[in-house]
Amino acid sequence: MADIPEDDLAESRAALAPLLEATAAILPWLAKPKPPRFAPRLNERWISACQRLHQAWQERHGHTSDVRPAVFNLYAIALETADADCLRLGEALASATDRLDDETPPVRLIAALSASIETLREPDGLEHEAFGERARHFAARLENAAAAGEIGERSTVLDQLFVDEAREQLELLRDALAALPPDAYVLTTEALKLAQQAETLEIWGIMHLARQLADCITRHGSELDQPAVRAELTDLLRGLEAGINAVVI
Repeated sequence: MADIPEDDLAESRAALAPLLEATAAILPWLAKPKPPRFAPRLNERWISACQRLHQAWQERHGHTSDVRPAVFNLYAIALETADADCLRLGEALASATDRLDDETPPVRLIAALSASIETLREPDGLEHEAFGERARHFAARLENAAAAGEIGERSTVLDQLFVDEAREQLELLRDALAALPPDAYVLTTEALKLAQQAETLEIWGIMHLARQLADCITRHGSELDQPAVRAELTDLLRGLEAGINAVVI
């Protein structure tokens, strides 16, 4: 700096002054948080309604189903937002839910509902930066799934992919059961994951066997190291393996 003439420094400072002033003026605006698009209380209700819908979807195979009331509760909040993306998503969810009354709902419909409801669990709710884009994407997917007919022919490629992955999950289940003590978390997680994958492909037998395994684990959660419980779980795993092997015969 000592080697630079004072005149040059002064000229440089003068040239940079407007830029520095403009930057200083912008900084407070950059630091200022973006104002919310929706009233905080409305967003809280939306988040709560999405959580309720997710819970209802997870429990839809019980004696009573709360999916439809949960969907229409969310739709009512969508109407309050007066937001086009919210309204379209609410309409699509309602139309897709109507198709659940079919004797055998299309597999693509179940997959679209599962994906949409899972995505709605975002903690930021309506204020998520990608909400509009995601709402449009899932609304279109739900609309297409609700309008489509049944898939008339099974895909042998999808079945084989399912079997390959299911066999890997069986190995994880066996390892978790063989651990001392048995790993209840892995057992439950993998059994439910297998049930969901089977449901997506409408392989109902595997779905029910996997759920039966998950129920057994939950029921005997503190007794998994008992010989009788291990024997029961081992028998269920053998039944699952036989069912999985039969998928591609």
